Amino acid sequence: MNLLPRPRHVDLSGATVGGQRVAPVVARDPTLPADGYELSINGDGKVAIAAADDAGEFYARATLDQLDALGDRPVGVIRDWPDLAVRGVMLDCSRDKVPTLSTLFDLIDRLASWKINHVELYLEHTFAYADHEIVWRDASPFTAAEIAELDEFCRARHVELTPNQNCLGHMRRWLGHDRYRDLALSPPPGMPARPVPTTIDPTNPASLAFVRGLLTELLEAFSSRRVHVGLDEPWELGDERFDDYLHWLRALRDLPELADREMLVWGDILAGHTERVRQIPDGVTTCEWGYEASHPFAARTATYAEADKPFWVAPGTSAWCTLVGRVTNMVANVAGAVDAAAEHGGVGLLTTDWGDLGHLQYLPVSDPGFAYAAAMGWCRDTNRDLDLAAALSVHCYDDPSGQFADALLALGDVHRCVTPQAPNISTLMAPLYWPQLHLGRGFLDGFDIDGLDQVDEIVARAQRAIGAATPRRTDAELLTAELTNAAALVGLIASDERARLGVDGTLPAVAAADRATLAEELRPLIARHRELWLARNRPGGLDDSAAWLEHLATCYETGDTPNNWGAWT
Repeated sequence: MNLLPRPRHVDLSGATVGGQRVAPVVARDPTLPADGYELSINGDGKVAIAAADDAGEFYARATLDQLDALGDRPVGVIRDWPDLAVRGVMLDCSRDKVPTLSTLFDLIDRLASWKINHVELYLEHTFAYADHEIVWRDASPFTAAEIAELDEFCRARHVELTPNQNCLGHMRRWLGHDRYRDLALSPPPGMPARPVPTTIDPTNPASLAFVRGLLTELLEAFSSRRVHVGLDEPWELGDERFDDYLHWLRALRDLPELADREMLVWGDILAGHTERVRQIPDGVTTCEWGYEASHPFAARTATYAEADKPFWVAPGTSAWCTLVGRVTNMVANVAGAVDAAAEHGGVGLLTTDWGDLGHLQYLPVSDPGFAYAAAMGWCRDTNRDLDLAAALSVHCYDDPSGQFADALLALGDVHRCVTPQAPNISTLMAPLYWPQLHLGRGFLDGFDIDGLDQVDEIVARAQRAIGAATPRRTDAELLTAELTNAAALVGLIASDERARLGVDGTLPAVAAADRATLAEELRPLIARHRELWLARNRPGGLDDSAAWLEHLATCYETGDTPNNWGAWT
């Protein structure tokens, strides 16, 4: 049965009920697990819902709506509940892309129908803090009033909207201003200083006062009793200063403003270190993150279980730094995370959707990751081999042709046509981000014409499928335009790489006429990217995002590829 997620217990007679659809009779059943329900459809068309709680009733109605989308209602019983209490999605709203409220309403409505019950907005500089306009004034930030409106929308759908404000590393957008530079941590001896610091000094009392002010204002806008304070990748801290990290973690945990809230942190500083894990204070839940199929979720989460510390697993959509995704990697990454949570007592699943390097991927590219993680987080036994194309076609795109999902998933694995593979990025698309790279050297060693021929074939086939697709969502035209532009960019980069293989592997060695042709093809794609961005997102960050494409166009036109371009942010 094509439901998303697939239920754990289905007992259908094979008969269906057509005609007028009768509203269900609803009752509470305290014997069901939390969020659980039993949906019964009789041969006479009558429908009954027994639910453990309000959320269970909501999910039963969501299942009934999905059945209705498939056609006549089947006669029988569906009995269902989740494996994991928390089934979340984290949206990166700081790496350039701040979605409009309309975009978030549509997305959260869809996620809730897939039984997602937790959404985090990852914030670095994109909340309109009252006294810090210098940081956010060009970013089109969320206001407190907008968050309150979104929070109410989420609660009506049994989704907990939670703030995720980084409070140690990833503070470049703040520390780049003179006003905050005194908070910056100097790197340890032997580590070169970054052009702009990224970590605040946890030993500076002013840092705690600063972060406390941010959290006090931010938390007033959210009803959630959780807050994610980040603490990942404090590059300037250095591994040898774990004691300072631990002191900072405890200081945040002891803030009065957080007294009645669960505090979430990323696990990279703690992961795999049994003694460190044992020192995590009470009231802290660690989110063990990793984005490759091979990430050692099982070994890492075992340390939390041994120390009796709560944890969530945090895989990713594998959409960022790719333009079109890494679908096979995503599936294995999510499955590995969910399996580790099941084995070692994890409480939640937080599927991350990052926007590194300009957030160039369009929203549909993240849909496969959202959908598969929602399904696996609900019931891994019935959803491990989910037909993702079929599920997306019905429950995401309302596309009877199935062509849109087919094209999306094919493009999501086009990077596998080339031999070199690297973590956390599509190597196929790497020259877009760093035109100075030398094809055939380093992590780009192994490109060949045969692989690029396969890329061209898949892109052409996907473009035909996009043209034949019939999505019936209200944004169908936008969906088609987004995937069309993404596919064209993939094809362009493949042409770039083909030209490099014909010379010495570098862009400056490509003939000026060939580079000019690439520039002529890229310029309208950049213009289209700007238009598509504004259809779902606010203008703040658009110029920073488009700068990656503009730089590539300039490199095509001039043949100059500066080696210092493209810091990883």
